[in-house]
Amino acid sequence: MAIDIETFENTPPEDLRELSNPEKVLQFLIANDDKAFKATEIAAGADVNENSISTVLGRLEDRDLVRHKGEYWAIGEVERIRSFERYRRATERLNERYGSEDKAEWRAHAPDQSKRDRTNE
Repeated sequence: MAIDIETFENTPPEDLRELSNPEKVLQFLIANDDKAFKATEIAAGADVNENSISTVLGRLEDRDLVRHKGEYWAIGEVERIRSFERYRRATERLNERYGSEDKAEWRAHAPDQSKRDRTNE
């Protein structure tokens, strides 16, 4: 999709990146916050592959960003979504400044869960 040159010139690079599927879904649901949709309708409206939509919605639901009832999905509480967006932006800035975390390195320094479980018996 093309953008006008003024937007190109005045928008920071991070704001011009392509949205992820969860971001597309959230934007669609926020724009339609007075309605609930079936997953296939969300996929079409958010331009997300129908094969991916169940996973995307499930992950968003796990984070309390969307609500689910029967076959229908709706946007979650607005403050929760704002809070998540602030967290995501802060994480991106920290990753840009210090580099992203290495899960293998974290695991190498994590306490041994099996030892801790035995001590609690």
